[in-house]
Amino acid sequence: MKSTGIVRKVDELGRVVIPIELRRTLDIAEKDALEIYVDDDRIVLKKYKPNMTCQVTGEVSDSNLSIADGKIILSPSGAREIMKELENYITTQEK
Repeated sequence: MKSTGIVRKVDELGRVVIPIELRRTLDIAEKDALEIYVDDDRIVLKKYKPNMTCQVTGEVSDSNLSIADGKIILSPSGAREIMKELENYITTQEK
């Protein structure tokens, strides 16, 4: 685990502010959900991504496509984007 050197106090309501630099680095926006884990004596925060979130577009739907044993989730528009990129890649490799 890497130390940032940043220290924040818990306020009277139990809140802790995550510095903007860390939020930008970790792509955490206002209203984003965070999962909370406990690892021995550590509290771990992780940006929450629902199981069926398209990894290209970020769309969440139970009808999204799950491939590669669930390692890749794609919405229809995300699948189209991937197909275009793959076609371009194959075309450039054949030259």
